[in-house]
Amino acid sequence: MIRFLSAALLTLAAWALPAQAQQLSLSELSRYLNTIQSAQGQFTQINGDGTISTGTISIKRPGKVRFEYNPPDQALVLAWSGAVYVFDRKLGGQPETYPLSQTPLSIILARNVNLGQAGMVTGHSYDGTATTVTAQDPRRPEYGSIQMKFTGNPTQLRQWVITDGNGSQTTVVLGALDDATLPNRLFDVDQVAGR
Repeated sequence: MIRFLSAALLTLAAWALPAQAQQLSLSELSRYLNTIQSAQGQFTQINGDGTISTGTISIKRPGKVRFEYNPPDQALVLAWSGAVYVFDRKLGGQPETYPLSQTPLSIILARNVNLGQAGMVTGHSYDGTATTVTAQDPRRPEYGSIQMKFTGNPTQLRQWVITDGNGSQTTVVLGALDDATLPNRLFDVDQVAGR
């Protein structure tokens, strides 16, 4: 189940877009991430064991995300009310649960993303096509990091790689994230679990 959580976190990776002229600043990237309020799109996830999963990602900031995996995967990952829930529909039963604050996904889902915060960004580079930023929670670096890849004109998050506290990596490549009106019940664990 950790694999699905890590993979879900990486699922925000993306396909290559047109080249940008220069490295994007941390303030521009923070501004962009803060503009994502309610959006939906497709993702491809490359799991730590090399397998590939696909599905739909729904984001509602702050604090909510839903990774709905396509068959044959039978997983659903939700972030809701400060926790991450990993459902394995094949096994049934109660979901595995983790505090959202203990995952690098909390950086993207924060109410106010500030990549300029001291100690958050551990890498910031440009390869001629995309700006890559590696970030961690400066108060909890032991929980891992998220490496995000952005393209410009306009700025878009195209990919992320989550490295968890054990060193396992999950890559998420994102298709276009389109603005969408998403009801809270889409993320509500009680609704999903039929409680």
